[in-house]
Amino acid sequence: MPTAPLPLRTDRLLERFLRYVRVETTANPEATSYPSSEGQRELAQILANELSAMGLDDVQLTEDALVIATIPATIKGDLPVVALVAHMDTSPDASGANVSPQVIEQYTGGDIPLANGKVITVADCRELESMVGETLITTDGTTLLGGDDKAGVAIIMEVAHTLVERPDIPHGPVRVVMTCDEEIGFGTDKIDLNQLDATVAYTVDGGGRGELDVETFSADAMTVKFEGYNIHPAIAKDRMRNSIRAAATFIASLPQKDQTPETTDERDGFIHVNDVVGGVGETRINLLLRSFDSEELGVFADQVRKLANQAAESIDGMKCECLVRRQYRNLRDGLEKLPEAVDLAEQAYQILGIESNRAIIRGGTDGSQLSEKGLPTPNLSSGQHNIHSVLEFANLNEMTDSASHLIELLRLWGEKRS
Repeated sequence: MPTAPLPLRTDRLLERFLRYVRVETTANPEATSYPSSEGQRELAQILANELSAMGLDDVQLTEDALVIATIPATIKGDLPVVALVAHMDTSPDASGANVSPQVIEQYTGGDIPLANGKVITVADCRELESMVGETLITTDGTTLLGGDDKAGVAIIMEVAHTLVERPDIPHGPVRVVMTCDEEIGFGTDKIDLNQLDATVAYTVDGGGRGELDVETFSADAMTVKFEGYNIHPAIAKDRMRNSIRAAATFIASLPQKDQTPETTDERDGFIHVNDVVGGVGETRINLLLRSFDSEELGVFADQVRKLANQAAESIDGMKCECLVRRQYRNLRDGLEKLPEAVDLAEQAYQILGIESNRAIIRGGTDGSQLSEKGLPTPNLSSGQHNIHSVLEFANLNEMTDSASHLIELLRLWGEKRS
């Protein structure tokens, strides 16, 4: 028989989430600082203050704006340390400034009109069909909501608060970890795993109810730079070398009907033109390479390099430079060293009567990098939907289930010995 979840302060969870999303924490891929935006540091200070106000003594706000806190064990013994991880930044794919969340209580079904005239349609978001009667939070249609990953942030903060208030809940040591710049690939750069001293970690950065992500893409970023020569167009004959033309030729030569995000799904990888910046003298194209097979990334890079060189050779004197930056690798590889990380998460869902499924992510999480570094880190659901879009929304009922799941999962880990 499923066990009834512990009562949680759903009102407090919602209040936290609404406050957090109003802090602008958009990651800036062009920045050289860490974190890449000051709003992340602002939210980090808010979270550190709240954790201290809960009565936790071991709360750290690092110089890099990471928040790390420890919830002491409520049972004796040499127990595994479990880290709960979320990221404070939001995607630069859409604005995260002046977020105006809209709360829909008792969703009645159907399309959801937003304040600016945009519509979240059931046709484009079939999961809405199972959410009738639940509480949804949307934007006004002009910005991201920031549920990726402030839903995870709010869930972990509410779990921490509940555990402090309820010392009768059995669990081992718990690390609360809030990271920066996950959206631009730097979420774990400043984490010291020796200092963290955790046996297992869980990122709370997934989608709908019961999701248990055990695989991610492997990922590299690639930059192709064309260097031409700019001169006044009046005297440009036989002298100007327009890098924009080379860039246009290159982009047009990339796969169009396959190997792109909009033409692939499930386990298909892709080459994604993500950003183009430049002028006549120099144009830079940023690309994302993604595959569940890490070796295929090298094949993609060679494919891009060949097409870029061909585009450069089509214009006399055009120079071309291709750079590849490693980002993260498939979560699956790092989880193999600790199968219990997934098994206990499944067991916790079963105890609560929540149907779960092992899933793959066509993207990455902080857990991808943490697992690669030696800390097995599956990804758990947090009730976020339509991420990286102004049509983004979060499901408060799913967030509450996620918090209940974490508490049950911590209880199960408390029954183990390091």
